[in-house]
Amino acid sequence: MNAPTFPLNFQRPVADLVREDRVHTSLYTDPALFDQEMDRIFRNCWVWVAHASELPEPGSFKTHWVGMEPVIVVRDRKNQVHVLLNRCRHRAATVCEHKKGKTASFVCPYHGWAYALDGSLRGVPHSQSYGDCLDKGELPLVSLRVEQYAGMIFATFRDDMAPLEQWLGPARKWMDLFMKQGAGYPVKVAGEHRFRFPGNWKIQLENTTDAYHFPLVHKSFLSSVDPQTERMLDFVGGPGYVEDLGNGHSVMVMIPELIDLEAHLDDPIPERFEALAQALRDEGHEEAQVRRIVRAVGGTGFNLNLFPNVACSMAFFRVLQPVAVDETEIHHAVITMDGGPAVANQARLRLHEHFQGPMGFGTPDDSEAWERVQKGSSAGRDLWILLNRGLPGERLTADGRAGDVSAETGMRAAYQQWKKLMTA
Repeated sequence: MNAPTFPLNFQRPVADLVREDRVHTSLYTDPALFDQEMDRIFRNCWVWVAHASELPEPGSFKTHWVGMEPVIVVRDRKNQVHVLLNRCRHRAATVCEHKKGKTASFVCPYHGWAYALDGSLRGVPHSQSYGDCLDKGELPLVSLRVEQYAGMIFATFRDDMAPLEQWLGPARKWMDLFMKQGAGYPVKVAGEHRFRFPGNWKIQLENTTDAYHFPLVHKSFLSSVDPQTERMLDFVGGPGYVEDLGNGHSVMVMIPELIDLEAHLDDPIPERFEALAQALRDEGHEEAQVRRIVRAVGGTGFNLNLFPNVACSMAFFRVLQPVAVDETEIHHAVITMDGGPAVANQARLRLHEHFQGPMGFGTPDDSEAWERVQKGSSAGRDLWILLNRGLPGERLTADGRAGDVSAETGMRAAYQQWKKLMTA
C-alpha cells in the first residue's frame, strides 16, 4: 500500500514528515493530517477510556471519546464493562450527555429509543408503525472491543487488534509499579479537572516525557517547595533516564529511588511528610504501614506515556483528548487510596492541587508553554521541530532504547509509532 499524501504546504509525503531526529511543523498545523490521525491512529490503537474505579458498581458509567467519536463506558449488571458509541441507531442523537453517573438504561431524548447497559435495543415507542421492517436485534448501540490491564480500561475499533497485554508490552511492568500508589488499598480516581489549550494534541504528548523544560518552566513551583523537595526535583543531569518501550510507549524516570514505592521503606521519612506520618501513627497504623502509605502519597519517581492518549504521571493520570488541529482538552485525574486513611488521601489531594490543580503552579505554566509552541508553529511553514536531544548517547536496552533523563527518546518513540500508523 502506498503511503498517503495530503495537501500539505509543500506536498511532502507523510513518510518524510518524521525523521529520526526531527518532525515537520505541519504535524502541529495541518488540518488534513489531523483528520487522518483520528482515523489511522485513534481507530487503530488501544485507546484509554477509563479506570475501573470510575465504574464502581453495575449501572455506573462515564462518557468519553475515542479520537473524535463520543462513547459511553459502562458496567452492566453482570459486571462486564462495555464501550458504546454514544449515538442512537435511529436518528443519531446522543443517548447520554452526563459526564458520569449511574443508570438502569440509556434512553434517547429525541424519540425515546431505549437501550440496555450492554447496548442492546430494548424499547421503541409506537413500534407498530414500523410493521415488519424493524428488527431490534440488528440495531444495538455499536460496541467497541474492550480489555483491561492493572485497572486501566482500553477500547479499540479493531476486532483484529493484537491483545492489549501484547500492545502494552514492557509498559506493563511500569503500570504495575505505578499502581503501588494504593499502598495495599485499591487505587481510586477521586475526581478530575479538565481544561483546554489552543494547541495540537502531540505537543502535550511530548510534554510528559520532557524533563528538559522542568527547571525553567516550573521555576515558580520549585520556589514554593521546601529545600529537601527542591533538591529531589533537581533531576536534569541526574541519574534518571528515558526509555522507549515499543509501540510508541515510553517511560521517563526522574527519581530512580522512587521507581518501586515498596522498596527502601527504612529510609528516613522526608521532612514534608513527618506530620502525616505522625497522624497515621496516632490513628493506630503500624510503623511499616505508615511508611508504605507516606511513600505512596508522595507518588512515583517516573512518568509513563501510553500511546496515544494517556500518561501515568508521578501521582495522577493525564488524559489528552484531541478537539481540533489546534485545540486539545486535558483531563488531570487525581489518584487516591480506596478505603485508605482520610488524612493520607487529603494530603494527596493537596499535593495534586499544588502542582496539577487549576490554581496550582504546574498546569498554568505548562499550558502557556504549549500555547506558545502552537503559536510559533505558524511562523515558517517548512521548518522542523527538533527531537535530537540525547540521540548521540542513546543505548540499547532489553526493551528498546534509552537515553539520559533529559533526552528526547520518548518523543522519538512516539513519532516513529505515529509514522508507522499513518503510513500503514
